[in-house]
Amino acid sequence: MPILARMASDALSARPTPEDGTTDRPRIAVVIPCYNDGALVPDAVASVAEGEPVELVVVDDGSTEDTARQALEQLRERGVTVLRQENAGLSAARMAGVRATTAPYVYNLDADDLAPPGALAAMADRLDADPEAAVCYGDYEEFGESRLIRRVPRSIDPYRLAYTNEYPVTALFRRTALEDCGGWRHLGAGYEDWGLWMGLAEGGWRGAYAGEGVLTFRRRLHGERMLSAARARHRELYGALRAEHPRLFAQLKEHRVASDMSPIRKLLYPLVYGGRRRLRFERHVKAALDRAGVWTLRG
Repeated sequence: MPILARMASDALSARPTPEDGTTDRPRIAVVIPCYNDGALVPDAVASVAEGEPVELVVVDDGSTEDTARQALEQLRERGVTVLRQENAGLSAARMAGVRATTAPYVYNLDADDLAPPGALAAMADRLDADPEAAVCYGDYEEFGESRLIRRVPRSIDPYRLAYTNEYPVTALFRRTALEDCGGWRHLGAGYEDWGLWMGLAEGGWRGAYAGEGVLTFRRRLHGERMLSAARARHRELYGALRAEHPRLFAQLKEHRVASDMSPIRKLLYPLVYGGRRRLRFERHVKAALDRAGVWTLRG
């Protein structure tokens, strides 16, 4: 395993504790939606290892498999808050978890992913120090079928977001900003996160990058994940995103000028990404580019 969060651990160890040993109410709420991920959700819960109280809730989005139900019941018996709802999709499950918690910062973690120890507290420290930042986010590790450290843009760039989403699916969001932009919305399975980042960009919100060397979550690659399946409906879903965020697209010229992307990327993004039809072979081309370190933001 790589060094997951050296800076996160340093920030955590430097955090003062009350003299009487008590703790304030949690700063961080962790929301874990689960649909038939019984074999993996216990690891996701166990990965949340912080040196301060964390408000954690697992939302069972109508799991149908016995293994999932058994795993969730075991978590409940161990004292983990588990909410059950009829199957309504990822966005609804996440928002149910948001409504069931009260901490000022919300960290969304998929049931098949992992949180690096100490990273959440370090990100909360960043948001404490920057009251106008809507979200703290950072680079992350892909593991499982292959391994890659995925780098992310250092700032919320509306022009970049209008064409593709290079931002992480998991981050620490300020609750007030999350609620202001409507949170996660169901536009079709797989593009919920892109829609949320578009909402932050459209609202003029600013983000705080967690810093070099800080991994903010670990994304498990296994089988066909939701986002991969959604790419088959890309044109339809991208059209829905455009309809949901008209102001973002109406101001593309201004966003293009303000973007810190290189001139060549500004030229190519509308051609490479956007709403054009995705071809089946492109996923293999992208994987090859990942391995070669070409175009992709990687580490």
